[in-house]
Amino acid sequence: MNHNHESSIRRRAKPVAPSRPTIKDVASRCGVHPSTVSRALSPAMSHLVADDVAKQIRAAAAALGYRPNVTAAGLRTGRSGLVGVLAPDIADPGFPPVLGGVTEALHKAGYATIVVDVGPHGSPVELVDRLIARGVDGLVLATVSLHDPVIEYCIGAGVPAVLVIRTDAGKLVPSVVSDDEAGMGLAVDHLIALGHRHLGHVAGPQDTSTGALRRAGFEAGLAQAGVPAQEIAVEAAPAYTREAGRAAALRLLERKPDLTAIVAANDLLALGVYDALAARGLNCPKDVSVVGHNDMPYVDMLSPPLTTVRIAQREMGDKAARLLLAKISDPEARHDHIVLAPELIARGSTASPRR
Repeated sequence: MNHNHESSIRRRAKPVAPSRPTIKDVASRCGVHPSTVSRALSPAMSHLVADDVAKQIRAAAAALGYRPNVTAAGLRTGRSGLVGVLAPDIADPGFPPVLGGVTEALHKAGYATIVVDVGPHGSPVELVDRLIARGVDGLVLATVSLHDPVIEYCIGAGVPAVLVIRTDAGKLVPSVVSDDEAGMGLAVDHLIALGHRHLGHVAGPQDTSTGALRRAGFEAGLAQAGVPAQEIAVEAAPAYTREAGRAAALRLLERKPDLTAIVAANDLLALGVYDALAARGLNCPKDVSVVGHNDMPYVDMLSPPLTTVRIAQREMGDKAARLLLAKISDPEARHDHIVLAPELIARGSTASPRR
């Protein structure tokens, strides 16, 4: 054989990959059974191993470069260790705290998350179908409408699902939400106490539980304050966006130029209300007070800082993850529906109306 040809063969030969350390290697180094290593390295089972032994095993695994074979473990247990999370809009600053609560609780239990941004044009059913095809063990849905086909789809597919922030009309699956009606009642009571009588509401989409319930809470609060039903002014936005809030607030001000306060169904809509007031040459709060809902990050840095209804976003995420873990462990577990209490946070966007 030609010497040059022989050299080129040697050059093209693929390097031999180093053998991957196994669970037996870790067990041998620590002088324990492989099953003890498996338990020590599993977040869900590490409590079964003495702390000092678990610490020694983790150190040995790190030194050897051992990584658990998730695929093999999935074949043994029938679980992937993955959970899908459907987000309504990942750019919405109000969602990351909820997601943080979900991922932290799932991580502690040994699960990783796949977050999917549905956005305004996505198909939740199609996206859920893709997640199911990837073998997720369960789903956290923050996207549902009141009558959402994705709920029946999850039930039909036999995949555990939990709702967060919003719920479905039939309460067919577990959910964690804020008390939306009570939250809006807090906003109305705050404005009535300041002396306002001419209030308007920029409502959220009426096919969502948050949009419908917060509107109901607004109307109930004004009725309780003695405001006649025909004087209650509401404009519904088609989406929870700043642009939709601006358009709805402009319609509201066109219809009711004597309004002294506007309550928005969430903080992004409230930002749109700020824009509408600026477009009309009105000052907040001197001319019109504004209240938001959710207390998303940074609304305290607006000018003026936004008075809003704080919902327990991170706690909602945490509790939703825990409900899902319970459902994964026991598919027959009861459907818990958790409702968390909101809190009014008064800032500079509300004041007594001009006399």
